[in-house]
Amino acid sequence: MKTTFNRRSLLLLAAISAVTLAGCGRQDEAKPLVALEIDPRTTCDLDGMLLADYPGPKAQIHFVGVAEAMFFCDTVELFNTLLRPEQVRAIAAVFVQDMGKADWEQPRGHWIDAKAGIYVLGSKRHGSMGPTIASFAQEADAQAFVKQWGGRVLRYAEIKPEMVDLSGGALHDSRM
Repeated sequence: MKTTFNRRSLLLLAAISAVTLAGCGRQDEAKPLVALEIDPRTTCDLDGMLLADYPGPKAQIHFVGVAEAMFFCDTVELFNTLLRPEQVRAIAAVFVQDMGKADWEQPRGHWIDAKAGIYVLGSKRHGSMGPTIASFAQEADAQAFVKQWGGRVLRYAEIKPEMVDLSGGALHDSRM
Protein backbone atom coordinates (compact mmCIF):
# COMPACT_ATOMS: atom_id res chain seq x y z
CA MET A 1 0.00 0.00 0.00
CA LYS A 2 1.44 3.32 -1.08
CA THR A 3 0.99 6.28 1.31
CA THR A 4 0.81 9.71 -0.19
CA PHE A 5 1.15 12.81 1.95
CA ASN A 6 -0.70 15.81 0.72
CA ARG A 7 -0.44 19.32 2.13
CA ARG A 8 -3.34 18.75 4.52
CA SER A 9 -1.73 15.59 5.94
CA LEU A 10 1.58 17.39 6.45
CA LEU A 11 -0.13 20.28 8.26
CA LEU A 12 -1.97 17.82 10.50
CA LEU A 13 1.27 15.97 11.27
CA ALA A 14 3.02 19.28 12.06
CA ALA A 15 0.19 20.32 14.38
CA ILE A 16 0.27 16.99 16.25
CA SER A 17 4.06 17.26 16.62
CA ALA A 18 3.80 20.81 17.94
CA VAL A 19 1.17 19.83 20.51
CA THR A 20 3.23 16.84 21.59
CA LEU A 21 6.37 18.93 22.01
CA ALA A 22 4.49 21.69 23.81
CA GLY A 23 3.04 19.12 26.18
CA CYS A 24 6.53 17.89 27.00
CA GLY A 25 7.66 21.43 27.69
CA ARG A 26 4.75 22.06 30.04
CA GLN A 27 5.57 18.94 31.97
CA ASP A 28 9.13 20.20 32.57
CA GLU A 29 7.93 23.68 33.49
CA ALA A 30 5.42 22.25 35.96
CA LYS A 31 8.25 20.65 37.94
CA PRO A 32 8.82 22.99 40.90
CA LEU A 33 12.24 24.51 41.31
CA VAL A 34 14.04 23.93 44.56
CA ALA A 35 16.65 26.13 46.16
CA LEU A 36 20.25 25.04 45.76
CA GLU A 37 22.37 24.75 48.86
CA ILE A 38 25.51 26.82 49.19
CA ASP A 39 28.80 25.05 49.68
CA PRO A 40 32.26 26.37 50.68
CA ARG A 41 32.94 27.34 47.02
CA THR A 42 29.65 29.15 46.25
CA THR A 43 30.30 32.77 45.38
CA CYS A 44 28.17 35.88 45.08
CA ASP A 45 27.52 36.65 41.43
CA LEU A 46 27.88 40.40 42.03
CA ASP A 47 31.13 40.64 43.96
CA GLY A 48 32.69 37.17 44.12
CA MET A 49 32.50 36.89 47.92
CA LEU A 50 32.34 33.35 49.30
CA LEU A 51 28.85 33.00 50.77
CA ALA A 52 29.91 30.51 53.43
CA ASP A 53 32.39 33.00 54.92
CA TYR A 54 29.86 35.66 55.95
CA PRO A 55 26.89 36.04 58.30
CA GLY A 56 23.31 36.97 57.52
CA PRO A 57 20.68 35.86 55.01
CA LYS A 58 21.69 34.74 51.54
CA ALA A 59 19.56 34.66 48.38
CA GLN A 60 19.33 33.11 44.92
CA ILE A 61 17.47 33.77 41.69
CA HIS A 62 16.65 31.13 39.10
CA PHE A 63 16.10 32.71 35.67
CA VAL A 64 13.99 31.01 33.02
CA GLY A 65 16.21 29.17 30.54
CA VAL A 66 19.38 29.49 32.68
CA ALA A 67 20.72 26.32 34.29
CA GLU A 68 22.76 27.98 37.04
CA ALA A 69 21.24 29.98 39.90
CA MET A 70 22.47 33.52 40.56
CA PHE A 71 23.63 33.71 44.21
CA PHE A 72 23.80 36.75 46.49
CA CYS A 73 25.73 37.11 49.74
CA ASP A 74 23.10 39.54 51.03
CA THR A 75 19.37 40.18 50.60
CA VAL A 76 19.98 43.87 49.88
CA GLU A 77 21.92 42.83 46.75
CA LEU A 78 19.06 40.52 45.78
CA PHE A 79 16.42 43.24 46.03
CA ASN A 80 18.68 45.77 44.32
CA THR A 81 18.96 43.37 41.37
CA LEU A 82 15.25 42.50 41.29
CA LEU A 83 14.07 46.12 41.51
CA ARG A 84 16.34 47.62 38.84
CA PRO A 85 14.35 49.06 35.94
CA GLU A 86 16.64 47.25 33.48
CA GLN A 87 15.91 43.82 35.06
CA VAL A 88 13.81 42.23 32.33
CA ARG A 89 14.91 38.58 32.41
CA ALA A 90 12.11 36.16 33.17
CA ILE A 91 12.39 34.79 36.69
CA ALA A 92 11.46 31.19 37.48
CA ALA A 93 12.03 31.38 41.26
CA VAL A 94 13.62 33.50 43.99
CA PHE A 95 14.71 32.07 47.34
CA VAL A 96 15.91 33.62 50.62
CA GLN A 97 16.85 31.99 53.89
CA ASP A 98 14.44 31.80 56.82
CA MET A 99 16.48 33.45 59.55
CA GLY A 100 13.96 32.26 62.12
CA LYS A 101 15.54 28.82 61.62
CA ALA A 102 18.98 29.42 60.08
CA ASP A 103 22.01 30.31 62.20
CA TRP A 104 22.77 34.01 61.58
CA GLU A 105 26.55 33.57 61.81
CA GLN A 106 26.71 30.56 59.47
CA PRO A 107 23.39 30.35 57.63
CA ARG A 108 22.81 27.08 55.80
CA GLY A 109 19.59 25.72 54.36
CA HIS A 110 16.10 26.82 55.37
CA TRP A 111 15.33 28.31 51.94
CA ILE A 112 11.89 29.83 51.37
CA ASP A 113 10.09 31.43 48.44
CA ALA A 114 11.15 35.09 48.62
CA LYS A 115 7.72 36.36 47.56
CA ALA A 116 6.13 34.64 50.57
CA GLY A 117 8.77 35.94 52.99
CA ILE A 118 8.42 38.48 55.79
CA TYR A 119 11.28 40.99 55.99
CA VAL A 120 12.85 43.25 58.60
CA LEU A 121 14.48 46.45 57.35
CA GLY A 122 16.62 48.76 59.48
CA SER A 123 17.74 46.41 62.24
CA LYS A 124 21.04 46.64 64.09
CA ARG A 125 21.97 43.16 62.84
CA HIS A 126 24.47 43.14 59.97
CA GLY A 127 24.97 40.69 57.13
CA SER A 128 27.90 40.22 54.80
CA MET A 129 27.65 43.74 53.35
CA GLY A 130 26.71 45.61 56.54
CA PRO A 131 23.08 46.57 57.17
CA THR A 132 20.83 43.95 55.65
CA ILE A 133 17.20 42.95 55.25
CA ALA A 134 16.48 39.95 57.46
CA SER A 135 14.18 37.35 55.87
CA PHE A 136 11.67 35.12 57.66
CA ALA A 137 9.00 32.55 56.84
CA GLN A 138 6.86 33.45 59.88
CA GLU A 139 5.72 36.89 60.98
CA ALA A 140 6.11 35.89 64.65
CA ASP A 141 9.83 35.23 64.04
CA ALA A 142 10.19 38.61 62.31
CA GLN A 143 8.44 40.37 65.21
CA ALA A 144 10.70 38.63 67.75
CA PHE A 145 13.72 39.74 65.70
CA VAL A 146 12.45 43.36 65.73
CA LYS A 147 12.09 43.25 69.54
CA GLN A 148 15.71 42.19 69.90
CA TRP A 149 17.41 44.03 67.02
CA GLY A 150 15.03 46.82 65.97
CA GLY A 151 13.76 47.58 62.49
CA ARG A 152 10.37 47.35 60.85
CA VAL A 153 8.46 44.47 59.30
CA LEU A 154 7.70 44.55 55.57
CA ARG A 155 6.20 42.26 52.97
CA TYR A 156 8.02 41.44 49.71
CA ALA A 157 5.98 43.93 47.65
CA GLU A 158 6.65 46.73 50.16
CA ILE A 159 10.41 46.76 49.52
CA LYS A 160 11.21 49.66 47.19
CA PRO A 161 14.35 50.53 45.17
CA GLU A 162 15.35 53.41 47.46
CA MET A 163 15.53 50.92 50.37
CA VAL A 164 18.19 48.80 48.63
CA ASP A 165 20.57 51.35 47.12
CA LEU A 166 24.08 49.89 46.84
CA SER A 167 25.83 53.16 45.95
CA GLY A 168 26.95 53.96 49.51
CA GLY A 169 29.47 52.21 51.71
CA ALA A 170 32.90 51.51 50.25
CA LEU A 171 32.17 53.52 47.11
CA HIS A 172 32.14 56.71 49.18
CA ASP A 173 34.81 55.81 51.73
CA SER A 174 37.53 58.43 51.31
CA ARG A 175 39.90 56.51 53.60
CA MET A 176 40.50 53.86 50.95
